[in-house]
Formats: sequence, C-alpha cells, structure tokens
Amino acid sequence: MAAITPLLRLLPVLLLLLPPALLKYLTASNGPAKDTGVGELHPIVLLAGLGCSDLEAQLTEAYQPSVPRCGAMKGKGWFSLWQNTSDLLAQGYVQCFEQQMRLFYDPATNDYRNLPGVETRVPKFGSARAFHDKNPLHPKRCLDNVREALEELGYRDNDTLFEAPYDWRYVPPAPGQISQIYSQFFQRFKALVETASSKHEKKVIIFAHSYGGMVALEFVRNMPLAWRNRYIKHLILSAPTPSTGFMRMIQGLVSGSEHMIYVPTSDTSLRTLWRTFETSIMGLPSPNVFGHEPLVVTKQRNYSAYDMEEFLAAIGLEDSIEPFRRRMVPKMNYFEAPMVPMTCINGVGVRTPQQLLFWESDYDISPEIVYGDGDGI
Repeated sequence: MAAITPLLRLLPVLLLLLPPALLKYLTASNGPAKDTGVGELHPIVLLAGLGCSDLEAQLTEAYQPSVPRCGAMKGKGWFSLWQNTSDLLAQGYVQCFEQQMRLFYDPATNDYRNLPGVETRVPKFGSARAFHDKNPLHPKRCLDNVREALEELGYRDNDTLFEAPYDWRYVPPAPGQISQIYSQFFQRFKALVETASSKHEKKVIIFAHSYGGMVALEFVRNMPLAWRNRYIKHLILSAPTPSTGFMRMIQGLVSGSEHMIYVPTSDTSLRTLWRTFETSIMGLPSPNVFGHEPLVVTKQRNYSAYDMEEFLAAIGLEDSIEPFRRRMVPKMNYFEAPMVPMTCINGVGVRTPQQLLFWESDYDISPEIVYGDGDGI
C-alpha cells in the first residue's frame, strides 16, 4: 500500500497550487478551474501505490488445494481474492489466501506466474474508483484525495478521469524484458489512453504515486516514441519509489511485509507469502545510488548494495538470487529517459531509514533502525 506521508496529504493542495505553466496541462482554459468545461480538460489517468488494486481469482481443475476447504471455489468462477483483507480471519480463509496469492519464478521463461490452477485478474480497469486501501484504519491512502481534488476541477469518472489498476505482485519490465502480466496490462493501458485522447481530441496526463509511479514510468518507456509524442501530454510522478522506501523493502524481505501491504495475520506467515512476489526483490538498493555504504549491519559482516546476492543467501532466499540477477539488476542499470514532459515530486528533509542493525544476526527479530536525512524513501 502507499504509505501516508505529509507529501501525500498535500497532493490535493499541490494540484491547485501548480505553477501556471504546469496547471495548463490540467486545463486548457485560462479561467477559474471550477468553471472549466469538461470538454476543455486533458484526460488524466491515475495509478496508485502498492496493494491499492483489487485482485480476483478463479480456480481450475489443475488447482491442488493445501487443505480441502481451499478448493471450495474450484469451478465456481471469479471471486474476490484481494479486496477486503479484514474478512480473511473471520472467514477462516488465511491459509487459502496465502496459497492462492503466491507466485513462482520460472527460470525457463525468466518470468513469474501464479500457482498452477490459479488464474487472477484485476477488476475495474479504467474506473476512477478502481483503487482503494485494504487497511480500514487508513481508507484514503490510494489517491482518494487526489481524485476528489480533480473532481473539484471538473474531472468526471470514465470520461476525463480514469484509473489503471495493475497486479502489484509483479514488477513492470524495462524495455526488452519479458513479462506476460505486464504485456497484457500495457496493452490495456495503451488502449485506455488512446480512447480517452481520441474522445476529447487531447493528449493524456498520467499521474502516479509511489509504486504506481514505477509502473507508469515503465509503461511510457515501453511505448514507441512516436506514440508517446502523439498521446502523452505530461507524466507526473509523486514519490515514484517502493512503498515506504528502499530500506523498508529490505526489512520486508527479512521480517515480513506489514509496511507494504495490510493482511491481518502473523508477520512470519506474511513474510513467507511476500517473499514469493516479484515485488519483494524489486526494491533492493542499486549500487549506482547507494555505493558501498553499509545498509545491513550484523555481527558477522555488513552488506552494501553490492552485496545483495550474498544478503539474499544469508536470509535463506537462495531461490531469489537468479530472478534478482536476471530481472532486477538489468532494471537497475536502465537509465533511459521517458522522453515526454515529466514532473517528479519528492519530499526533502524527512527522517529516512538509512541502516538496519541486526546485532544478534537473528533475522526473526525486528532490527534497530538508523535514520538519516532524506526524502522519506
């Protein structure tokens, strides 16, 4: 899920306080925003952060349930898998959920896939109500305030305002990489942009936050340059990094993903599930940025961004080394610009995790966190 930060709370205000040159990308009229006609607005597509998209599943005959009750939905069509996680405990579905949400890395195709017999899809594609947070304590983490601010400007659901939900368990590929899931998503996203642009005869703005920013960036970079020039007005990325930051992503691999996604179950149980997602290894720090600075400190040794393969082995994730090397490292070394007008919004002067200290080398115990000055990520 996208973490609530002062920046996220201020986004609706920022939309209204944009410099005139950038505000013109939102409205083609020079009059007051509230008086702008719908036909004068550039369509906007929103992408929220990690965990904000719903997931549905259906079970085929190939599905082998871990316990008999997990096969109760076999052959009964699509059902909600990731929508209201608060009901998992009440319905006794946690064990089934953890099995049906898992991913597996296929070295033959260098891609990730579902468990055999489990098919998944992302519902509500295109709707401006496609994203919502699963944590009842924080119901507006998924760009709800931004959507409401845009509606105040005159934007309307499925006309000038859209959302592009995605399967956040997978990592968007850099150009040239294989991803069956994102190949399908990019085609749907492309069609959405083209339809919205053609309807209003205007280019489209893409506004993305947190992990959604990484998805939006790779979507744009995977499109032909001529297509970008024809259809993209502006790419706005707000804190486009892994949810809660790079050090929290390391901590999630070690201790569990409570900082990334909300599931009312034990940390160790959630850790096992989280480690199967491609997303879990996506946020490991790049040597190009973090250099040789110690990021994880233990009694035996320190680990820098250059030592992530050794770190994966140390925490028992030898099976993640190959996909990290073959899928994540190429992304770390891909620096091509999106070649469209772009605004990137980041915070400054925010208390930011800098190191994780495991003094006893016990990765089942929460680490001591050393903070430094940064942008919160």
